[in-house]
Amino acid sequence: MGNDALSAETTQPDVDFTAVQASPRFQELRGRHRRFVFPVLAACLVWYLAYVLLAVYAHDFMSTRVFGSVNLAMVLGLAQVVTTFAVTMWYVSYANRRLDPIAAEIRDEIESGAEFDTQAVAR
Repeated sequence: MGNDALSAETTQPDVDFTAVQASPRFQELRGRHRRFVFPVLAACLVWYLAYVLLAVYAHDFMSTRVFGSVNLAMVLGLAQVVTTFAVTMWYVSYANRRLDPIAAEIRDEIESGAEFDTQAVAR
């Protein structure tokens, strides 16, 4: 229907994805992504497990009143949500600065039909 005309107009280049994945720029991109994601993921999992373990085993600690009828469990639970948003914003900022430029270079090379040199030194 509406997408038929679009797909008829565009052609996809033949891409050797194995060569792209073996290229130094792609390896650099993957390395940067992993160096950010894995440590942050580990920290967030530890933070979440600490909250769960405190909720299960430290009832007296978690029921400590902070102000009014708000206790420490509620504050830490809200901190979990805030952490999620903070990590998301941090990742978006990191990706915009450190990942997207390399991904755009790789995409431009693929779209231009350039051959990927798997032996080249990373720029």
